[in-house]
Amino acid sequence: MSFSNLDQLYRQVIMDHYKNPRNKGSLEDGNLTIDMNNPTCGDRIHLTMKVEDGKVTDAKFEGEGCSISMASASMMTQTIIGKDVETAYKLSHVFSEMIQGKEYDEEDLDLGDMEALQGVSKFPARIKCATLAWKAMEKGLNE
Repeated sequence: MSFSNLDQLYRQVIMDHYKNPRNKGSLEDGNLTIDMNNPTCGDRIHLTMKVEDGKVTDAKFEGEGCSISMASASMMTQTIIGKDVETAYKLSHVFSEMIQGKEYDEEDLDLGDMEALQGVSKFPARIKCATLAWKAMEKGLNE
């Protein structure tokens, strides 16, 4: 697959998550609630998660922002549901390395649709957009 075809595919994946977000909403029985924003561009997220016995059993988000921010939140919730907390942290670390254009070790982790965001590394101003949901998730798990 040529670079332009791959780039087009990645754009389609991002737009699909933006227009049809997965896990959008709020959990009534969530035990973690995190609100974060990116004052530079106005992105904001309200993340609710349910963590039981060291495992993320559910996650939902609400918010406003650019396509990258909202697509990333959709991908993040989709990726961490069903994972233990340690794996969620590892995924966050790998995502952060990838989004900054650094070498990253997947450690047999399935990045799924998140790989569509790796091109963001070429646009440093957009990195905060892509990482907002992940930082919210980490903040929630740390509390």
